[in-house]
Amino acid sequence: MNAFLLAAVLTAAPTPIQLEEARVRSRENTQSLSALLQVASAEQDVRIARSSLLPQVGFQVGATGVYSGPSRSYNVVPTGDGSYVNIPVPVPESSFVDFGLSVSIRQVLYDRSIWARLEQSGAQLESQRGQALEDRDASEQEGIQRFFLLYRTQATIQVLQANVKRSEEQLERARALFVAGRVGKAEELSAQVNLGNDRIAVVARQSQLVDNQVQLATWLALPGAEAVAAVEPELLRQTPEPVMSLPQALEEARTRRPLLVALRERLRAAELQERIAHSGFLPRLSLSVDLQRGGPDADIVFLQPRLQNSVRGGIALSWDLFNGWATTAQQSQARAQSRVAELNLRQAERDLEGQVRQAHASVEAQLVATELAEANRKAAAEALALASERFNAGVSSTLEVRDAQLKLTQAELTLLENRIDVEVARFALMRAMGTLNPGEAK
Repeated sequence: MNAFLLAAVLTAAPTPIQLEEARVRSRENTQSLSALLQVASAEQDVRIARSSLLPQVGFQVGATGVYSGPSRSYNVVPTGDGSYVNIPVPVPESSFVDFGLSVSIRQVLYDRSIWARLEQSGAQLESQRGQALEDRDASEQEGIQRFFLLYRTQATIQVLQANVKRSEEQLERARALFVAGRVGKAEELSAQVNLGNDRIAVVARQSQLVDNQVQLATWLALPGAEAVAAVEPELLRQTPEPVMSLPQALEEARTRRPLLVALRERLRAAELQERIAHSGFLPRLSLSVDLQRGGPDADIVFLQPRLQNSVRGGIALSWDLFNGWATTAQQSQARAQSRVAELNLRQAERDLEGQVRQAHASVEAQLVATELAEANRKAAAEALALASERFNAGVSSTLEVRDAQLKLTQAELTLLENRIDVEVARFALMRAMGTLNPGEAK
């Protein structure tokens, strides 16, 4: 009895967790936030790609010190006979400072690769957004499964505790009948052993309960030492709804599943890489403007803007006429990568259809199993009532009551598991279709 009380203390005052809260927290856990950070990084990639289309402005200011040591130069002078001679001229050492200020402007007028890279970065951004939604759905589904796993253990303990109560009542009846001389001592002892076994079953489930609590709490970014309790969802109190048709589920998956959005954008990015590689065959046109000021006098360079100015501007056309077939190789390489991306997309589409079909069949099977389990539970309850009446009348034994009691407990557990499995399977189908969060689906 002490172990039973200790287990009860371990699970006292847990933090209640609603199903919707578990879904929301799962969409905001470490895995989901990491995916969102990848999206933020991809957004900056778009800005980086766009920057090449904007004017590139540079500013430079500085001073350069120059020292020249003693040297000798030669002046060429004519002679009287029409020839020339070199006359050495000594040059003393000298030093000076040269000041400079410049502004440079570069603007690309035409470069097809830059536009293709900008479009490619946009496709990669959309692909990353789709992948982020896919990761968030995967994280939410994991949270849903962990929630129901904890609730299943909690509800199982409640069923086992109800069985303990039935065993206690059976022990009291056996003792009363023994005192009345209607049954032997063996019936009372047998009922007492059954009660002990039932209490052991409850205590044994406590360690599993703690494990399920830890798994759910850490996934929801709660302290691992915090005890949590899954609150019974409202949907489990309702009759399970029928599942949509398989063709409708497949159509939903083709249009809403974030993974397909991500893979389609990856294919588009790969196709754009072909255009980037092909741009190596085309010319590039750019404009440049340089404004410079320089001289040995800092006052003139920095304080008299009318002096020491020079401006240079130009338009440059560059064209790689031959680069050793590198562009051709890059184009073939990009074409191969595009084909790989297409194959991955087609395989993902086939896999997705299989996932939807499996999830759809699972929901249908669990709905049928739940109906059968409910019928079994009702029959087991009637059988236990009949066995109890026979025992009270002294025409049966504790063994018969125990058998009916175990069958009822098993029927209740089977009904519980199948009812939960219906909703787990339904959420798995929603995940496969990409409809866990329709507002975020593409």
